Order: sequence, then structure tokens, then C-alpha cells
Amino acid sequence: MRLDKWLANSGIGSRKEVKKLLKTGAVTVNGKMEKDPKVQVKPDQDQVMLFDEPVEYREFVYLMMNKPPGVISATEDKQDETVVDLLDDLHKNFDPHPVGRLDKDTEGFLLLTNDGGLSHRLLSPKHHVPKTYFARINGEVTQTDIAAFKEGVTLDDGYKTKPGELVILSAGLESTIELTITEGKFHQVKRMFQSVGKEVVYLKRLSMGALVLDEELELGEYRELTEEELSLLKGE
Repeated sequence: MRLDKWLANSGIGSRKEVKKLLKTGAVTVNGKMEKDPKVQVKPDQDQVMLFDEPVEYREFVYLMMNKPPGVISATEDKQDETVVDLLDDLHKNFDPHPVGRLDKDTEGFLLLTNDGGLSHRLLSPKHHVPKTYFARINGEVTQTDIAAFKEGVTLDDGYKTKPGELVILSAGLESTIELTITEGKFHQVKRMFQSVGKEVVYLKRLSMGALVLDEELELGEYRELTEEELSLLKGE
């Protein structure tokens, strides 16, 4: 890979900052001063030093974001702001992508990573990774709805969902609930409630697998996962 990518992914700075640093002659590759950001280096073979200190290459990044409404779960878009647009230059250097999607108007837990293997495992239907949502519902949610969700409901396209665990927090003209599902069909939570004649007016994802949204993260904020959280996510 390019030397500037190695340095950027190691937390030294943005690509632009790294290029300025290289010009000063502070970086060596295998003991030789290197100023060319385009020079190719091999993480498993070459030794990169900055001010005579070894620079450890980091391949993957794992980010927990509290996604705000109005932002789309994509890496780029010509019209709307994306979750990647909310990242600083250091984390953009890793080219992370959102694991699954949250609707544009949905808030809450979103994982971003460049670890394609982990993304695939978390999104694979055969692994049944649970995702829990909080929602406000226009209409009274009842025990009948709990039973229907437990059996799986039929969506507007004829698809029958896998069982969902519905918990009523409050019931009335507007109800509040938590729903845990193991799928990620398009607008699934909204469509599940539509199937029982009710409308979701607010939706927030609280967790994915064993990971729960950090309550200290304001809307639009994110942080790297801790080692403990990463182990939970990987099921170690």
C-alpha cells in the first residue's frame, strides 16, 4: 500500500498532514529516509519509522455512531449528507462503511467499519444478529400485536417476517415500545407496524448484537469501539 495511507491509518494525521510530514524527512522505511507518499510498503515486511520510533500499521477501524435524522446510511451521495461525511479525516482514511442501514429519518446505533468479513457476518441472515429499536407508535399497541409479532407478520409485499420480540412500554393514543428483530428488510419496523394498522412516528435503534448505544454520544457523534466491545461484537 502507499506510504501515506500506512501513516494515516496509523493515526499520524490526515493524508494532507502526512505528506507535509514526509517532506521534512522524519520518516524512514527499512532505515532509509523516504519522502515520496506514493512509495509502496508491505505491512507484513517493511519497517516504517517516524522520528526513530516504529509506526504500527492498523488495518481495521470500528466506530459506534449515534446517527442523527436527516443523514443517510451510505458512503457517498450527490444530494444528501451521509454518515461518512460526519467522520473526521483520520477515520475517513480507513474508508469505513455503515454495517446495514438506518432509514434517513431514523436515529441511533450505527456501526461503521472497513472490516468486510465482520460486516458480512453481522448482516448474514443465518447468524440471526438481534437489533433492538425504541419507537413511538400512532395508535394503541396491544397484546394482540405482541402475539402477531411473535409469530411473524406479513408485509405489504407478501413477505412473512421472522419472529420479533415486542415489549410495550406505554399504551394509549400514542404508544411507546421496544422491538427486537433479527432481520433488516427495507423499512422493516415501519412495515411491521403498518401490517397491524399502526404507524411509527419516531424510531431509534438501541443496540446491535451485544453492543448497546453509548448514551453519552450526542446525535451525530461517534467513537471507536473499546477492545471489550469489539470482543462482544465478534462473539469472542
